[in-house]
Amino acid sequence: MMGMIDNWLERHRHPASLALHAVGIPLLVAGLLLGAWQLWHGMWSLWWRPVGLIVVSYILQGIGHAIEGNDMGEVVVIKKLLGKPYVAIAPPREERS
Repeated sequence: MMGMIDNWLERHRHPASLALHAVGIPLLVAGLLLGAWQLWHGMWSLWWRPVGLIVVSYILQGIGHAIEGNDMGEVVVIKKLLGKPYVAIAPPREERS
């Protein structure tokens, strides 16, 4: 478990990325929970609420990864499966220039 946390922290070093993830991850969880609750109660017409939360969550996290210079975890998995190059952990900014 600590290895996973250490890996996550290594992929999210920039303070702005951490802040965006601190907002985005709870929004994702809220969207998933709201979606499950709405499905359970047959509230099909309100599908846009959980979808909106999930989309905003991924946009915020995507901005964080753009700041970091690495791919989002889900994108890394897809690129690995397709045999495409990916950036799991970006080098520090000093080394990029």
